[in-house]
Amino acid sequence: MMKKISFLMGVFFVFSTLVTYAQVLPDVKVENTRGEIISTKTLVDGKPFILSFWGVTCKPCITELNTLNELLEEWREEVEFNIVAVSIDDSRFTARARSMAKGFGWDFICLFDKNQNLKRAMNVSLTPQTYIVDGNGKIVYSHSGYTPGSELELLEKLKELQEK
Repeated sequence: MMKKISFLMGVFFVFSTLVTYAQVLPDVKVENTRGEIISTKTLVDGKPFILSFWGVTCKPCITELNTLNELLEEWREEVEFNIVAVSIDDSRFTARARSMAKGFGWDFICLFDKNQNLKRAMNVSLTPQTYIVDGNGKIVYSHSGYTPGSELELLEKLKELQEK
């Protein structure tokens, strides 16, 4: 039984990876920290970025983003990239999401997907959901969930992009 589950999980991983590699960042309107509506296409500037979906009640999301914030300066010595944190909280929780991002001192782009249009466009069902988007807007990596240490995989993928 365990072999069957392992096999199915492996097949799912390969399939989801193949699907992810064909995906491009959708053009969706979201709100920035100043309350302005922007297009996600403006995020594509030739530099890769980590795109992380989070919610105010998701403890693993906050742990992952706090960890990335702590590592940001060190990682940028090795590779040039950005981080974009997208709150999927609806309009009732947007103020709380804004204050949390500010309170944690996240030194990256924070966006607010109040209507969950970007979440739907990217088929995000669980948080944290993290992607790496290359400098041309192509999604080259996807990961669901967070366990301490899994962020190192993000750094490796960013380095691979830089080498290309």
